[in-house]
Amino acid sequence: MIGQLTAGERQLSVVILIALVIIGIAMAAAGRFDPLGVHGVVVLLCSGVLLARLLSSLFEPEPHPERLSKYYDDPIKAGIVFTMIWAVFGMFVGVWAAAQLAWPSLNFDTSWTSFGRIRPAHTTGVIFGFGGNALIATSFHVVQRTSRARLADQFSPWFVLFGYNLFCLVAVTGYLMGVTQSKEYAEAEWYADLWLVIVWVTYFVLYIRTLARRKEPHIYVANWYYMAFILVVAMLHIVNNIAIPISLSHAKSYTVWPGVQDAMVQWWYGHNAVAFFLTAGFLAMLYYYLPKRADRPIFSYRLSILSFWGITFFYMWVGSHHLHYTALPHWVQNLGMTFSVMLLVPSWASAGNALLTLNGAWHKVRDDATLRFMFIAAIFYGLSTFEGSFLAIRPVNSLSHYTDWTVGHVHAGVLGWVAMITFGALYTLVPSLWRRERMYSSMLVEAHFWLALAGTLIYIFAMWNSGIIQGLMWRTYTEQNTLTYSFIDSLVAMYPYYIARTFGGLLFLIGAIIGSYNIWMTARGAPVSRAEQDLPVVDGPVSPATPAE
Repeated sequence: MIGQLTAGERQLSVVILIALVIIGIAMAAAGRFDPLGVHGVVVLLCSGVLLARLLSSLFEPEPHPERLSKYYDDPIKAGIVFTMIWAVFGMFVGVWAAAQLAWPSLNFDTSWTSFGRIRPAHTTGVIFGFGGNALIATSFHVVQRTSRARLADQFSPWFVLFGYNLFCLVAVTGYLMGVTQSKEYAEAEWYADLWLVIVWVTYFVLYIRTLARRKEPHIYVANWYYMAFILVVAMLHIVNNIAIPISLSHAKSYTVWPGVQDAMVQWWYGHNAVAFFLTAGFLAMLYYYLPKRADRPIFSYRLSILSFWGITFFYMWVGSHHLHYTALPHWVQNLGMTFSVMLLVPSWASAGNALLTLNGAWHKVRDDATLRFMFIAAIFYGLSTFEGSFLAIRPVNSLSHYTDWTVGHVHAGVLGWVAMITFGALYTLVPSLWRRERMYSSMLVEAHFWLALAGTLIYIFAMWNSGIIQGLMWRTYTEQNTLTYSFIDSLVAMYPYYIARTFGGLLFLIGAIIGSYNIWMTARGAPVSRAEQDLPVVDGPVSPATPAE
């Protein structure tokens, strides 16, 4: 890894790491016993370990100039490792949190392991740790192959990768200490948010610089989705997280947005995090790795572009559907509901485009578990987008809101869509990246697929049933206009569903562990005896031309 860096890049890395060591010391000294001080120690240890490793190899010989004729894949390999580490961690904590709802004593009577603290650790670990690293790694792979250009430099990818994971580590350890902004999907405090801005701007600049160096005149559609994901997430993160710390020596801060404006900004962020982090970025994966694995061109390239602009425009307006029956102005609620229903058109266009791409390759879907991951992902994408539009309608929302139905909807998207397309992409990418003929074990891929599918179905069916029963119990009145059921009655009714949810999540976790082992063993295997691929060789979808056009 370090041997590929030039002397100048190593020196720049040393300077950055020394600056981080100083920042860590300053945070630890200023924060003392405040969580800010603990995070200062975390920053100090992480940057110190990397600095020691870099200094031990600082005076190694310059890398051979021939490396510039090859794609720069080392950061992608590291990104895949981080992806699977966060997958196992995030899913384990999710199963633990689900089990606490059925067996509350599993919090062991400690504040660190209470549901309110491990739940954001689960969401951050899965969405940002697992999903974010997968997006960064695959975007580095796709932009090089579709542009036929090496990454613009060798320092920026490592800064983005390690900087992003440092943010995830600080965020998760903060939640366990009770550090939170109490904003959904944006719980990390002000100093972590500032660090992420620096990392994310570096990521965006690197991506644009690489595209500017492309030898392929056409920008393949996957890059459109990746760029939308990077740019819009930056905008959302900055606006939603504008806050004033109570002092530079404390972790606590207060948002600048007051009252209902704070709620509106938060769900503008929250739903667009779903849109551009959990949708656009993973559609980029779909549009590259599905045709690659199926060995078929995209059914309609024009449809993929139209879907891109439809999703980009419509999604921006739908966040207010999270705030039906609140103090938000009625016209804003109607706007969110209307655009949510309209969003079904571009969403189903992408799902249909993916499924129609498989025409003529259904025998591969039957025989290839990796392609089956992607096929099921497209199915769940269509299902969860339909359900999202349906739940945004105000009368439906009056039944579903605050119930487990919403939890089931979110996990239909995250487990069925995001995780499935990620595993399919990784199983496609890993053998080619490590120059292996195939995955270590096709049987383990098959086992992972069925565990993931069974776990997802058990989970979401349990939550659908649980949520609808909850909603009906909470709105059932006696003849005297009093509630028929108490809240405790609804909890008792939910008990078997919470056990089922835990079991479904456990199956999914076991599948992720099997997948991690399979990827590890594939990386350890002997490479195939063939020359490395040079840059001029096109390594991407067959052609933008389509059978339908």
